[in-house]
Amino acid sequence: MKKSLMLAAALMLAAATTSVAQKIGYTNVDYVLSQMPESKQIEADLKAYSGQLEAQLKSKTSEFQTKLEAYQKGAATMTDLVKADKEKELQNLQNSIQEFQKSADQSLQQKQQQLLKPALDKLQKTIDDVAKENGYAYVLNSDAGYGTTPVLLHAPDDANISDLVLKKMGVTPKAPGSVAPAPAAQAPAAAPAAPAAEPGGKKKKK
Repeated sequence: MKKSLMLAAALMLAAATTSVAQKIGYTNVDYVLSQMPESKQIEADLKAYSGQLEAQLKSKTSEFQTKLEAYQKGAATMTDLVKADKEKELQNLQNSIQEFQKSADQSLQQKQQQLLKPALDKLQKTIDDVAKENGYAYVLNSDAGYGTTPVLLHAPDDANISDLVLKKMGVTPKAPGSVAPAPAAQAPAAAPAAPAAEPGGKKKKK
């Protein structure tokens, strides 16, 4: 019985020692993404999509301003009924512009996630492979991008597997300061504030 207890204790001690000895590594997702070949294409696609949204926004704003100017010029000769109808139309256009700006921001974020997913999936698989090949039981994220707090607050440099991940993907690592940030969504430029119309063709004072 004593031998069995001693053997069990020895096994538990060995398991605990093995657990303590497990390697823990970390990587910076933003750093790796910025150097992946896909990064430039993702950035170009995001820029093109943002440009499309901005063009639509400018078109809507231009339409509003044109109709507002026409209303202001002809307001003096309009009947009350026509004035009310024109003002309602202008208000609806203004609301449409505001709603479009909100939906454009959301659409751009969704587009970014869609474009990044294949690259992130590839990155995750490579991290898994590198971890297995180099004996890392855990890999933490030291990146504070994308509105998140980094999981890793302190670690030795030799536990950083970012360059190993890049080399595994066939990418030659560059110095952190020499690469551009990972692709990020940029909302289309805000349109000029759409003035609300008042009877008589005057602009509402702020």
